[in-house]
Amino acid sequence: MTHQDHQDPYRLGTPQAALTPGHGDGDGDGPDAVSRGDVVRALLWAVVVLSAVANMALSFTGAATPLHLASGVVTVLAAGALVVRRLRGRR
Repeated sequence: MTHQDHQDPYRLGTPQAALTPGHGDGDGDGPDAVSRGDVVRALLWAVVVLSAVANMALSFTGAATPLHLASGVVTVLAAGALVVRRLRGRR
């Protein structure tokens, strides 16, 4: 194995796979492509944050209990979905 064959995982540069033909040429599956799972995770986090903020705002305004419960249920479901996705990703 020569020095040129060794791939340093900590090297700051373009991965060699992106330099080969058919990779990284704008077809959406290059090293910088955003996966569907990344989008879903970002949306779930946004739902968790927004529903938690809504729940706090409802608390300060003295809104009805069903609104608090609905906001709390949305927060718990989104957080639960994040936990399930994380645990399934470990397998």
